[in-house]
Parts: sequence; structure tokens; C-alpha cells
Amino acid sequence: MPPASSQTDPAQTPEGQKLSGDFVLARLTALQGTLTEGDTDLTGLTKLDTAGAWLILTEARRSGALVNGATPAQTLLLKAVKDALPAEAKSVRKPRHVHLLERIDQIGHGTADAAAGLARITGFFGQVVARFAGSLLHPARLRVTSLVFHMQETGLNAVPIVALMAFLIGIVIAYQGADQLRQFGAEVFVVDLIAISVLRELGILLTAIIVAGRSASAFTAAIGSMKMREEVDALRTLGLDPVEVLVLPRVMALFLMLPVLGLIADLAGLLGGGLMSWYELGISPGMFRTRLLDTDVTHFLVGIAKAPFFAVIIGVIGCFQGLQVEGNAESLGRLTSRAVVQAIFMVILADATFSIFFAAAGV
Repeated sequence: MPPASSQTDPAQTPEGQKLSGDFVLARLTALQGTLTEGDTDLTGLTKLDTAGAWLILTEARRSGALVNGATPAQTLLLKAVKDALPAEAKSVRKPRHVHLLERIDQIGHGTADAAAGLARITGFFGQVVARFAGSLLHPARLRVTSLVFHMQETGLNAVPIVALMAFLIGIVIAYQGADQLRQFGAEVFVVDLIAISVLRELGILLTAIIVAGRSASAFTAAIGSMKMREEVDALRTLGLDPVEVLVLPRVMALFLMLPVLGLIADLAGLLGGGLMSWYELGISPGMFRTRLLDTDVTHFLVGIAKAPFFAVIIGVIGCFQGLQVEGNAESLGRLTSRAVVQAIFMVILADATFSIFFAAAGV
């Protein structure tokens, strides 16, 4: 039978606790929870292994107590276990004003990063303009094949989704407008509502948003993949300018095709609005056409005038983010999403700016 001392529990004294018996791995479960706060006296221990030393030191660290009475061998074991214990985490509660200053610092860093990003995109836009001017001076440098290909990708292939979107928007505007104007007996003014909404704002704005989702992501993904495969570096090695070879044809294709898509969206929106007006209000196509021709053509010109600016915004942002891609797929996915978000945000911001400008100019 084991000695009686190996089964005894810690004895409590006014100064702390005096341990006795065996503090070994076999008794670790039974010993846990038996130690209390206060200094620990080890003079009564008969056996001590690493597990027991860990239990004693852990409880002593928690309560801030001292460990006394260890033999030289036990002292060496306790020292070795103490050195192996992880550093004690110090929880320091920060004052409220420190948290506020940290939040302000984060906002400041975010603002500075956004300003730096805007400056880089502006510089990149300057490079595109310079390459465009060089192409005008030296037309042989313009890559016509690439330009035509991207005109098909960004323009012709986008016609179905743009036309369908605008057609449905025209139906919605006519239906909602008829429901409200019917209360005042002014159903005929739904034609003016459709014309102004589609021609001046919604036709080109929603077209630009759809193109931003399609083309900005496609530009970033294509150029980013080339960046990952070091094809962009290969172009520089061959003495070719990546902005002139990769960026300029894409931006020019959008610049040429977005007004065309805007025109298609306007026609589809008017068609959808006309059909719904005929079905819901009984406004015949002839009456719709007559009322539509009385609408000021300025609304159409204002809407189409925005298209080239939206195209440049979408193309520059998509290509710029593609050139920022690093050599991993995570960077490609992150920057592709960022390109779409930034392009849509900047398009809406530009549209709001144009609205304020034209309103102030009385157009």
C-alpha cells in the first residue's frame, strides 16, 4: 500500500497552506481545486513531478502567492516548469478617451489611404490621356484589332441585358406613375414622366451601372491575370507600354460604345413605358408618340452627354485595379470586387454632380 502521506490533502495554516503527500500526474485530477490562496509550503511533499509543479505554479501565479520549502531537486524542477509556462497576459483596460483617439486615428488613416488611392488613379488617368494624345499624333500606334474586339465585348454583347433592363424600367415607371397620376386625372402626363426619367437620368445611369458590373470586373480580371502570369512584365521587357497595349483600347472601346448603349436603353425604356401606358391608361401609341415629340430634346442630350464621362470612369478604374493585382488569387478577387464597387460609386457620384451642374445652369 502507498504511504498514508501520499493520500493527504493540503493542510491549511494561518500563513497559507502546507502541502503533503504526492503531487504527481496520477493524482492531478483529485488535487485540482484543493489549493487555496496564500503562500505554499512544500516541506511535506514526498513526490513531485512536472504535472504537480505545473499545478502549484499555476495556482501561485493566479493568487500571487509564494512557494517555499522546496528541496534543491524540487527547486530545479519548479524553475524548469516556470520557464516553460507561457507569459502571463496582462489585461490593461484602456480609458475611454484612448479608444476614441484610436478610432479617430483609424479614420485618419482610412482617409489618407483613400486620398492616396485617388491621387494614384488620377495619375493613371493622366497616363491614359497622354497615350491617347500620342495615338492621335501617331495613328499607326493605335491597335485597331484590339479596339474592335473590346467594342464587341463591352458594347455589342451587352445590348440584350441593357435593352431588357431599360424595357422593364420603362414599364415600372409607367405603372407607378399611372397609379399616382390617376388620382388627379392627369394620366396623360405619364408620358412626360417616362420621357424625362428615362432620357435624362435612368436610361444612361442604369446602363453605366450594368456596364460597370460587366466591364470593370472583366478588365480587372483580364489584366490582373496577365499581371499574375508576369505577362505585363514581359510586355515591358519587349519595350511595349502596358497602358498603350492593354488599357487604351479598352477605355476607347467603352468611350465609343457606352453612348450607343445609352441610346438603345432610351429606346427600350420608351418602348416599355409606351406599352404599359397603352395597357394601363389607354394611351394609344399615336398619342404617346405625339406627346413624346413635345418633350424638350434637351433631356435626351443631357443624358447622352454623360455617357463618355461614365465610360472613362469605368474603364480607368477597371484597368487601374487590374494593374494593382499581386501574384495571388486572393488579390485578384479582392481587387475585382473593389473595381466594381468603385466604378459604380464614382458613376453615381458623377451623375449627381452632373445633375447639380445642369440644374444650376438651368438646362
